[in-house]
Amino acid sequence: MTVTYTPAEPIWCAGCGHYGVQNYLERALDELAIPPHQVMIPAGIGCSGSIQNNVSAYGYHALHGRVLPAAIGMALANPDLTVIAAGGDGDAYAIGAGHLLHTFKRNPSLAYIVMNNGTYGLTKGQESPTAAVTRNDFTEQAIDAIGLGLSIPGTTFLARGFTRWGDQLLRLTKAALEHARAKRGFAFLEVLSPCVTYNDTYPLWEATLHDVDSDPDYDPTDRVAAFGCLTRSAAEGRMVGGLIYHGGGATMESAWLSDRHDAPALQDVDPARHAEAYRKIMTSYAVSG
Repeated sequence: MTVTYTPAEPIWCAGCGHYGVQNYLERALDELAIPPHQVMIPAGIGCSGSIQNNVSAYGYHALHGRVLPAAIGMALANPDLTVIAAGGDGDAYAIGAGHLLHTFKRNPSLAYIVMNNGTYGLTKGQESPTAAVTRNDFTEQAIDAIGLGLSIPGTTFLARGFTRWGDQLLRLTKAALEHARAKRGFAFLEVLSPCVTYNDTYPLWEATLHDVDSDPDYDPTDRVAAFGCLTRSAAEGRMVGGLIYHGGGATMESAWLSDRHDAPALQDVDPARHAEAYRKIMTSYAVSG
């Protein structure tokens, strides 16, 4: 196979966590031996949205907040593809929050990597939905997408990594891709990916992240226990990381794809093959003299 597309060089600030996300994504693809022509990366808007330019794979720059509908369409149209949606916390949890909710519920077999830095870096540092904001005596609490995912029965894979914890992030990225490729459903991976320019949270997250992967008593198949762990950790001012929940369930494609027909992208659309059927259709509309 001849590769004709040369990936772009990343344009992120030196020290940006997104470099780690890209590095471990590329390593995961390599270690799982997934060929570039079998990978599709639709990405959102913002600093994180340029990752699809940098990886040797098919890519698509979606509308702001609309990466998940595009990714679902790709996964249903061609189930042979490994679809890896990517975006930031603003794209995922603000304008795209409604799509995330329904993707959790529908459980399509694709992966979604959300780079969370708690800020809108591309527009110069406003707080994102994952930042707790205090004004006067009121604190607007941060959104925890893992908690949201746990609250929806259809979810099957929920994990959170940290770009500074590279070995774990590689394992989680590979696990997410394997989950999606095995047609087990929606693999949601949030990565804490600090913005060193506007919101340098490397020290904070290093100190407050609670790694459930290091707890031998933690059971990632127990949804209720996962909720309890999130709640207790939040009360202690901590955030949960690692493979938080991994279960099974029906997938979206089981309702939309059929063994009787090929998926849309895999169908034979050669005009010559359908010429006779087309003539019959046109004849049925003809009006006799």
